Amino acid sequence: MRVFEFTSAIVREPGKSVVNGLKSDPKAVPTYEGVLAEHRAYVDALAEAGVSVDILKPLEGFPDSVFVEDTALVFREGAILLRPGAPSRLSEREEVRGALARHFADVSELGVGEYADGGDVLVTPETVFIGLSARTNRLGAEALVTRLAALGRKASIVQTPASVLHFKSACSLLSDDTIIAAPALAATGIFDGYRVLQTPPGEEAAANLVRVNRRVLVGKAYPRMAELIAKEGLEVRLLPVGEVAKLDAGLSCMSLRWAKKDEA
Repeated sequence: MRVFEFTSAIVREPGKSVVNGLKSDPKAVPTYEGVLAEHRAYVDALAEAGVSVDILKPLEGFPDSVFVEDTALVFREGAILLRPGAPSRLSEREEVRGALARHFADVSELGVGEYADGGDVLVTPETVFIGLSARTNRLGAEALVTRLAALGRKASIVQTPASVLHFKSACSLLSDDTIIAAPALAATGIFDGYRVLQTPPGEEAAANLVRVNRRVLVGKAYPRMAELIAKEGLEVRLLPVGEVAKLDAGLSCMSLRWAKKDEA
């Protein structure tokens, strides 16, 4: 089974406190209704692509908890409970622990001082890229390499450009050998050996797209990227992400996705 083929996902509905989530532009304040509508459209798109979605209840005490991807990594072989690098998000990991236990027999976790956000991790067929960033430190990345090895996954630690919040803010996997990347990341040479398609000018944020089986979820604001994906012979599903983007987030942030062993 390919790494972009999924049968299951975990998401968390946004709470009304989402308007107080972390963001680089304090003037860009989303509305709760807007984020909720975008989240529900996202969940519908996952279901339409053949994914069974476990929807967790909102956590008003954690404004950013809708971005569940940063709390864990999930694979057919098991799950890894992470330690988000933003202090206000650290305790979110405890709120997802139970959901992971329901779905996975094997759940390992990072230890004290080992910080890593799921948004800094890109899974490809051969390698799991771990991007060092303001949210993922060297200690966390090295610990993650060890835990991934226990699941039979090879990992590589790389540097996220200083201008990029999360590694996957600027890249995503499109096919077994093709990566979508914003110019700042493509220029680093990190993806040598892969076929790299750069985002169109002005659509750098479109690099955070999600391949789900034969369908690719793309931000509605990025028509040229959607056209590029369609030319690759893949089905495109355009989704609104304007409110989510105000929280420095994108499509991959809102779910944990995996394929069940018995459905491979």
